[in-house]
Amino acid sequence: MFKNLIDEIDAILLRDPAARSRLDVVFAYPGFHAVRIHGLSHWFWGHGFHFAARLLSHVGRFLTGIEIHPGARIGKRFFIDHGMGVVIGETSEIEDDVTLYHSVTLGGTSRGEGKRHPTLKHGVIVGSGAQILGPIEVGECARIGSNAVVLKNVPGGVTMVGVPARIVASRDESHTDSFCAYGTPSANLPDPAIGAIDGLHGQLNALAARVAKLETQLEPASEAAPDTERKVVGEKS
Repeated sequence: MFKNLIDEIDAILLRDPAARSRLDVVFAYPGFHAVRIHGLSHWFWGHGFHFAARLLSHVGRFLTGIEIHPGARIGKRFFIDHGMGVVIGETSEIEDDVTLYHSVTLGGTSRGEGKRHPTLKHGVIVGSGAQILGPIEVGECARIGSNAVVLKNVPGGVTMVGVPARIVASRDESHTDSFCAYGTPSANLPDPAIGAIDGLHGQLNALAARVAKLETQLEPASEAAPDTERKVVGEKS
């Protein structure tokens, strides 16, 4: 158990350059506190002490600003950076080495029984403000950019941004072997504005080509028009 605790602390040190020491993490990281409290509340929940579990979860929310339902299943080395405003629903499943930033929601989209919340596979990174909704799966080492809204399954290793979220980088382009703060690579991402301008430029070129083609087709007709007019005038006279 002590080794697992050290692993959790060291994982935070690796992912957050602002963390100076293990003491920093233990005493001054609300994400670390929230996960430790959840471990205890989840034990109560699993043994049928639902009221005690919810009460402990509520205390954790009051202390850290992070709301984790005691029924949520969380793997090893889970890190919530900053943490304020994070909400993790009852049937959420989070595998090992997942990272969330502040204001992330793992929410449900139905009131029915059974699985209602997302599953985050190994190594997923979710940027601040992202909303992942419904019983969907986010594949291994996927990156969800800040403020994205994810409503469908996400393939492993890709980067997704936007509302609704769309793939902007493939597995090869996402550099899944390295940690990516806030789930968004700082380079090599397409600029939507540039993409729109390029699209308009392509349409203008296509229209210009069509106009040039029509002009070449109309030139012989315009040259023949005066001769025709002369013939008509001669016949009348």
